[in-house]
Amino acid sequence: MMQQTVMMDEFESAALPHLNDLYRTARRILRDRTEAEDQVQETYLQAWKSFHRFEPGTNCRAWLFKILFHVIQHHRRKQFSVRFVTDGDEMLKEELTFVPPNADHITDDDLLEALKKVPQAFREVLLLADVQEFSYKEISGILKIPVGTVMSRLSRGRKCLRHELAVKETFARSAASGAAANSPEDASAQVRRCGFAHHRPSEGCPETEAQA
Repeated sequence: MMQQTVMMDEFESAALPHLNDLYRTARRILRDRTEAEDQVQETYLQAWKSFHRFEPGTNCRAWLFKILFHVIQHHRRKQFSVRFVTDGDEMLKEELTFVPPNADHITDDDLLEALKKVPQAFREVLLLADVQEFSYKEISGILKIPVGTVMSRLSRGRKCLRHELAVKETFARSAASGAAANSPEDASAQVRRCGFAHHRPSEGCPETEAQA
């Protein structure tokens, strides 16, 4: 009993500090608060059951995220028969010349809405890299995909996100004619506030996704 209590204390100390990060990521992937809460709860249950195999001193945060993505994938296969996107399957079907977003019109809500439209496989890597700031190697371990695939999906995910923001900006410009344009740096500052610290406007989204 004493040993189990000690193990529970160690588990809570190592795992609970990452609860909010896990929940925010799950909610942005699943786009449903209740479903995200259920999957995070299942993640912690699975983590507790496996905690005797966890090596103290290793990256508990990455370990928990690996369990979370396994739980989410299992849940979706079981409940909705969702086929996960593989590189090369998703192509942008709309053509739009990229216009750097105007910070006067891009809000945090716009960023979150644009993120929802990014294909799931790319969105997962975006969240892990640009919000949770995992390394390519850590993301590779969490999602069980090669580092090269991580880099490809991250690049394509950022292009998709810029594309969606450009679409919003196009409509915003037509609705607010005469508004003074701000610099790309102002837009980047808003992106960082929403958690995309590494996102930077660049040449924009291509007409279709080239194979990595």
